[in-house]
Amino acid sequence: MPVAAFTTIDSENAARSLARAAVTAKLAACVQIERITSVYEWNGLQEDPEYRLLFKTSAAAWPALKSLILRDHPYDEPALWTVEMTDGSESFLTWIDTTATG
Repeated sequence: MPVAAFTTIDSENAARSLARAAVTAKLAACVQIERITSVYEWNGLQEDPEYRLLFKTSAAAWPALKSLILRDHPYDEPALWTVEMTDGSESFLTWIDTTATG
């Protein structure tokens, strides 16, 4: 079953590097990168520009993708979560599962 995995990171270069590493290693079929602003509590109120990455991956590749992200992420405590893709275009979901083979 395909999985959407999300994280945020502080620079466009770091986002592109993480995305390329995941796709090259076949841990994600695709990674989308978008610029966002995050408002959060971390040793006081913070507001920072960040980049959100959406990794389209398979359940089978997720453990290795998770390890890659946690290993290469510059944050002390990276935001990292997944959502199962339970419905959608069958051909698209199949493409994710057959491309992200890890």
